[in-house]
Amino acid sequence: MALIDKRTLRYIKEYRWSNVVEMIRNNRRSPDICEEDFTGKLVVISGATSGIGYATARKYASKGANILCINRNPEKSEKLKDEIEKEFNVKCNYIIADLSSIEQTHNASSKLLELTTAIDVLIHNAGVYFTRKQVTADGIEYLFMVHYLSSFIINYILKEKLKAQGNSRIILVSSEGYRFAAWGLRLDDLNWEKRRYSGLKSYGSAKLAQLLTMLLFDDYFRVSGVTINAMHPGAVKTDSGQENGKFYKWFKRNILDKALKPPDISADRIFK
Repeated sequence: MALIDKRTLRYIKEYRWSNVVEMIRNNRRSPDICEEDFTGKLVVISGATSGIGYATARKYASKGANILCINRNPEKSEKLKDEIEKEFNVKCNYIIADLSSIEQTHNASSKLLELTTAIDVLIHNAGVYFTRKQVTADGIEYLFMVHYLSSFIINYILKEKLKAQGNSRIILVSSEGYRFAAWGLRLDDLNWEKRRYSGLKSYGSAKLAQLLTMLLFDDYFRVSGVTINAMHPGAVKTDSGQENGKFYKWFKRNILDKALKPPDISADRIFK
């Protein structure tokens, strides 16, 4: 039998197994259904053309909310706009931006900042997953940029606007996957240049960074009427990971996806 290394043993000793039990219990529960009316309110969602973002956009629109999406694909965005406006009789617009780009993230943030309408709900949903390391055009590890840095930039640029409104919700579509960064963030190697890259560990690091800065934003917004929360979407089927190799796509299609639930469940959890 292989010996457990000291770091793993230390992690096991400190781990609260009650949290694991609670996580499993929560994952089996059906989400509470929120009946709040959002008529006339503005909901901003990133990554809304498929998966969790798509289901969430439809969910809020069904409750009367106007939708503003931040998406990469113009054709899919236009299709979503037509679908939501015809089906729910609300407004649906979009900003085209690739959130793996610092410049495009700043441009999208500036457009949100210029809105004369209050942002009632801001949902950071855009995400990707790679099994092999990829860097953006700006030289930043891809998962860290999309899952963490893009949402941080948007929140930071909008913080005064949201605070001045007096009432707004920020929702981070996070993940229990932050636990893949079991020993915390390597602040000296956020770009994975000193370590062997792992998709799961990189994903965990990005989600952990997102949670840590969420706590700082929470302190900043305290007593302002702005709330910021993270949610675990559950084990649901999305298009994430389609950029990976043949084996991963086969494994996802034939093994993972068959055990996953539809993304509508996540939309109910976000809307709660």
